[in-house]
Amino acid sequence: MILGREPVTMAEVKDIVDKIEGKEEIKQYLKTFTKLNKEKTLKLKEELRALNNLKIKEENVVKIADFLPKKNEDVNKIVTEVTLTEEETNAILNVVKKY
Repeated sequence: MILGREPVTMAEVKDIVDKIEGKEEIKQYLKTFTKLNKEKTLKLKEELRALNNLKIKEENVVKIADFLPKKNEDVNKIVTEVTLTEEETNAILNVVKKY
């Protein structure tokens, strides 16, 4: 039975999967594509939420933390439901640059 849904980053999944025996294919995939450790990812998510931008959903925060976009176009590919202003995308990129 599913009790709830919460989007999680690949770093968080990696932390969960590392505690499970087997699953070597998943572990290798996550090792290859996870850019930050769990602690840095959680800090990044907090900073993105602290922007208090109602246009950015939790799913977007997770994808931004996973992909670490470097350009405005990359942010706009992640946040597709709404149009972000240049100021909003720059604010996101400034947070991401720290990581």
